[in-house]
This record gives sequence, structure tokens and C-alpha cells, in this order.
Amino acid sequence: MKKIFEAVVIGAGHAGVEAAAALTKLGKRTLLTTLSAEAVAFMACNPNIGGTAKGHLVKEIDALGGVMGEVADAATIQVRMLNRGGGEAVHSLRAQVDKNLYHRLMKRRMESTEGLSVSETEVTDILFDGNRVKGVVTANGDEIEAKAVVIATGVYLDARIITGDYERKTGPAGFMRSEQLSGNLVKRGLDIRRFKTGTPMRVLSRSIDYDKMELQPGEEGLPAFGMLTDFTPDNDCPCYLTYTNAETHRIILENLERAPLYNGSISGIGPRYCPSIETKVVRFKDKERHQIFVEPEGKDTYEMYIQGLSTSLPFDIQEQMLHTVRGLEHAEITRYGYAIEYDCLNPKCLNAALRIKGFEGLYSAGQINGSSGYEEAAAQGLIAGINAARYLDGKEPVVLPRHSSYIGVLIDDLVTKGTEEPYRMMTSRAEYRLHLRQDNADIRLTELGYEIGLAGEERYRRLLKKKGEIADLKKLFSELRYRTLELTALGIELSESTKTSFSVAELIKMGTKTENIRKLIPDVGNYMAEAVTSAVIDVKYAGYLEKERRRVEEEARLNDYKIPADIDYDDVDGLRTEAREKLKDIRPMTLGQASRISGVNSADITVLLIYLKKKKR
Repeated sequence: MKKIFEAVVIGAGHAGVEAAAALTKLGKRTLLTTLSAEAVAFMACNPNIGGTAKGHLVKEIDALGGVMGEVADAATIQVRMLNRGGGEAVHSLRAQVDKNLYHRLMKRRMESTEGLSVSETEVTDILFDGNRVKGVVTANGDEIEAKAVVIATGVYLDARIITGDYERKTGPAGFMRSEQLSGNLVKRGLDIRRFKTGTPMRVLSRSIDYDKMELQPGEEGLPAFGMLTDFTPDNDCPCYLTYTNAETHRIILENLERAPLYNGSISGIGPRYCPSIETKVVRFKDKERHQIFVEPEGKDTYEMYIQGLSTSLPFDIQEQMLHTVRGLEHAEITRYGYAIEYDCLNPKCLNAALRIKGFEGLYSAGQINGSSGYEEAAAQGLIAGINAARYLDGKEPVVLPRHSSYIGVLIDDLVTKGTEEPYRMMTSRAEYRLHLRQDNADIRLTELGYEIGLAGEERYRRLLKKKGEIADLKKLFSELRYRTLELTALGIELSESTKTSFSVAELIKMGTKTENIRKLIPDVGNYMAEAVTSAVIDVKYAGYLEKERRRVEEEARLNDYKIPADIDYDDVDGLRTEAREKLKDIRPMTLGQASRISGVNSADITVLLIYLKKKKR
């Protein structure tokens, strides 16, 4: 039975739903396929959105017109701001969400989107006319015609779940896995590798002794993820903190021969920055304890997520080590932890638009590209969806440079440097992180989203209002002055100074907290909260931001210099052999991307620039 669409998205996880939503909003008749309707945007691991650097990604997705932030706000049950100990650049919003509600809201959003069809079916192969996509084949024999395909299969390709010596050939949480697509991708010449991730046990809430744990309440007064969210997300479900101990570690170390990670049962490479508890205990033998966060999975369940105890140890060992943890001595396990192995692509086979090199109309997004995390997946899905739509329209792809966004850093790292383990976004990966803050994600990206056609009129009007308010506030900060006695009366303490009055700008540069600056702004309630935050940060770090801006301009000049897709690097005289081979492998889209390839130095870039200028003349 033949069906006709403009685009097909394979997989309805966090990457797939963003890709499908973008394609449809950009006017493309799209089919979103999923192995199970219950797996749409399913949170197989931790029940939260955002966190360190990941909160930046969610704000950027929202700024461009994506859907993750809006749905997360509607499903939130607790919010906190992480990294308070660092500067504003690394502050990261994190929301504990109701995982079942998040899934239901996203599923309903996909089902109600005009022009988008959702089908529970397995795609087994991709059809081509030469090197151009012409459709897909499903397990039941259907041929679906489409000129663009986004592969967003997550961790489902030839997946297997392992707990001790027990193994199941399934996707996460027991969902059906993809059996044939991986092999057919190999037949197309794609480089497939094997990665691994995992999840901890879940336990029954009433079996936990919370009095022995540290309460982790939510924070009030925090912004939402969505720029257009017009309600205050729920913030009434507490989390708890406890720790492993010497007895926990002893049980793990004495049973390593039964641990699949250490007895050879698992060959896939796991994530360095979110390791299993057995890996943490082995790697950090001198550490007396490790943090364990006990988090609610949602309001419609009594299951609690035991963050920090990700494991694939046998069932009996999981019971033993869990019961050594303070507050969990009598905890009843409802779901055991497991490791999951899966096939994924070498991301170097992608260009910076997330198109698979050598094929027209074929894109890839999410954990199949070697990344980890819901937020990293959603960010890639959004960009892949945008570029698939632009390909269908015959338009130039959208490529976000590193200096524009964390999304740009994420994609550039994957396609330029590749990864030998599941890639996780961190603030330290962004060299311009003072500029790439959460509070200014809309200022950096919403205009682009509006030009593309994803960010609507309301979002754009709100951006213009915020920019205007920031300009007004910065001017006000320079003009408005307060006497020392007035400041003391308002509870604002100053360090020793002989001055008798200060401008608000001076107070900001002296380190006065934003909540105190708000007291000094006449009619502060008339300004958007994030406009005040951004204006304060801009004044506080003006000198550093100016230095960063000059560095960004230098990088932008290289990023603006495009390299022809059909360039013959063997024709470029003066390139070192290593550089020539690396450039052939990565085939960078710009000189900026070429400059970040390991093995390509500044002299090679100069040679390449001279060659390109000569060819242009």
C-alpha cells in the first residue's frame, strides 16, 4: 500500500517530535513513525528537563520556536536553578516533570497538529533514487513516498537490555526495538558503532524513610522554559538527597565479577559524565560517598527515581546495595536498573546541517548521532527538521555557529570532532558562555526563528518588547543615583567607600545582587523580569562581554567563508598530508569549521583561504 508524504521522521522520541513539529509548522506534510504509541516523547531515564547546560538548550529550542520548553512547563512538578555558586553564565534551570504527563501532552500535541500523521509502525529501510531519498519501507511491506527523511531512532537500533546475566532484546523500558534498519544503514556504507547507557532502579514511595534524608525543595520566583508560558509551573513536589557509604561500595566491589560492565558481557561504550554506580565506585575508590537524589516520577504514581544508582548489576546485588543507603533500608524496588546497548552513527558522517553526507534529503538527529540526553536530542531534532524543510524548499540550510548558541556548540562538536562515547552538553564546552546565557536565548535566536517561519508573531513581538526594555533599563542604570543613606534604608549594604552617592550602574559593577537592584528601579513591575536580569548582567560584565564580542567577530569572519561542497582537496597545494586527509573526511562547510578539526592547523587554514580566494577570482 503506497502512501505519499513530503517528509518522514523515523522515531518519535525527543528528537523525532521536534523534527516533526518543525517540518509541519514549515508547511510540510509529514509522517511521524514510532515503534509504540506509548513511547512518544517517553522519558526512559531521569524524569526531568534541563539542568547544567541542558537548561540552556531548552531555552534555545524555545527561542527558535520548538516545543520542548512549553510542554515541560505544563508537566513541571518542581523547579530549581542549578550552579548558583557560579556566575550567571552557568546558571541552569532544571524542572522535575511528571513523566507520564509529559508523554501524554506531547503525544496529544503531535496528534492534534494539522498536517502531521502519527503511525505506530517500524521503518526497516530507506529508499533512494540514486543518492536522493525517495521514501521508506515498513515492516508490514508498505512503501511510503517522501523526498526527505529524518532518522531519530534514539537507542532503539538493535537494542538489548542487560541486568546481571539476564538479557532482553528490547528497547528501553521493554518497548519494542528496531530490528532491521541498522543493518540496512550499514549496507548503505554508514559507519555504525555500539554505545551503552543505563538507568537506576525505581522504588515505592511509601517504603522510603524520608526523615533520614535531606529535603530538596523547589525554588520560587524562577522563570519558565517557555517564553510564551503564561502560567506559573507547579512547584509542589519535593526531592530528597542521601548518600552511598562504605558498605554500599563494599558490596559493589565484591561483586564486580557479576557486573556486565566488568565481566565482558557489555561491549558498548558508556557515558563518561553519567556513569553507573559501579563505574563511580571503581573510578573514585578514595571517595567515601556518592550523592543519591530521590525524585518523584510523577503525580499519578508512587514510584521514585533513584538518581545516582544507575546500574546493571544482578537483581539480588541491586537489592543489597540499595538497602545500605540511609533512608532506603526497607525500600521496595518496583523496577530494577539496567544497561542498554544500541547502535548509533559516527557523527562525522554528518555535515553541520545534520544531513548525512553523500545523500540528498537524509538527515539524522538525537542519540543515534552519539549524543545522550533528552535536551541534546531535541535540539538536534529541531535543526534536522528545519533543514529537511529547507531542503524541500530548495533553500540554504540553517547552520548555527558556535558563538550563537549551545545548540551550535553541540552540533559542531559532534560533526567536527566526533565522539567516542555518548556526548553530553556541558557549559565548559562553550567558549563564549558569558554571551550564551539562558536569559538571552531569545535575543540570540528568536529573530532567526521568526525569519525561518517557526517563531510566530506573538513570540517576535515579545522579543522586541524585551529588547526595548533592556535598552531603557541600561540607560536608566546610568542616570539613576542613590545616596548611601537611601541605600542603607533599603537594606543594601555597601563595602567601605568614601563616596556619598552611587549610580545604579556603579552598584551593579560593585556586585550588588539583582534582587536588590530591583528595589532601585521605579515601577519595576512594568518591566519583564528577564529584561531586568539581562540588563543587570549586561552592565555587570560589560568589559568581558566586549572582549568576547571581538572574539566572536573574528570567528564569524571564518564561519562566513563557505567552502564549496565539491572542493577537491588534492588540488590545494601546500596542505599537509594529515590536514588533507582530515578535510576529506569531515568535509567542513566553512573555514571556521575547518579550523576546529583536530589535525588542521592555522597554516593549513591560511593555505586553504588563499586557494579559495584564488578560485573565487
